[in-house]
Amino acid sequence: MIHVAGTNGKGSTQAMIRAGLESAGLKVHAYTSPHLAHFHERIRVAGELISEPMLAEMLAECEAANAGEPITFFEITTAAAFLAFSRIDADYTLLEVGLGGRLDATNVIEDPRLTVITPISIDHTQYLGDTLEAIAGEKAGILKRRVPCIVGRQLPAAREVIEARAERLHAPLRIAGQDWVSLREGDALVYQDDNGLMDLPLPALPGPHQIDNAGTAIAALRELGFGRVEARAAVTEVEWPARMQRLKSGPLVEAAGDCELWLDGGHNPAGGIAIAATLAALPKRPTHLVCGMLNTKDVVGYMQP
Repeated sequence: MIHVAGTNGKGSTQAMIRAGLESAGLKVHAYTSPHLAHFHERIRVAGELISEPMLAEMLAECEAANAGEPITFFEITTAAAFLAFSRIDADYTLLEVGLGGRLDATNVIEDPRLTVITPISIDHTQYLGDTLEAIAGEKAGILKRRVPCIVGRQLPAAREVIEARAERLHAPLRIAGQDWVSLREGDALVYQDDNGLMDLPLPALPGPHQIDNAGTAIAALRELGFGRVEARAAVTEVEWPARMQRLKSGPLVEAAGDCELWLDGGHNPAGGIAIAATLAALPKRPTHLVCGMLNTKDVVGYMQP
């Protein structure tokens, strides 16, 4: 089990870890949220999206076992995913936290092989608290006693909270900028840790922020004992829709003529910064933004960058 929490970059980082593991011929279960177009995207069983019959069967079993007791949408779908994973063998299971970490439905794994915390920023304040320290405390709730954790680039206040909890649990940390670094040099991704330096292709997912996500994924693979081949596959073979994804087919693209259409699911200030940086790196041209999000989000904070 590899458990992934954080505010931004969870899905991209998990997708890169999965690409690396699958390149080694391993079978990987994966649970992520939310879905983009079809609910089945949330549950990958041994590398394949869960089938309609299996999904219906798992949900029916969970509903019967729950026997009418109160349960949230995310809780019962998480139970269905775990049930599906239990029916088919795999080498690894990747679990993405739905919200927070400490009280998340995925946080029932007592002894994961590894935990991962991607960058933490302000989001979901109505549930997690309105300070970075409070939110970091919830995210750090996935740390387990003596289980190593890969920590992506963090603001100092969030890092201090993670380090304090890790110290109490004797959980070894591998921290971005301290134990490993990933950066762009020209048209290459350079990753370095105590085991040496790797020159790799740039991530298939566009945007400067994906350099950091790639580093986190590679650090996780290195902790699991994998090397350059799997690291290269993690950045080149990854697929993760709606992360600054250029749409290349479909009726919208046909209607747009010579215009490029890009799609991104960012919805918090940190996501706005990442999208702005990605747009800034593209050739200069007139850019039109179509944006929609819940009114519980920090719309101004997102749009300002």
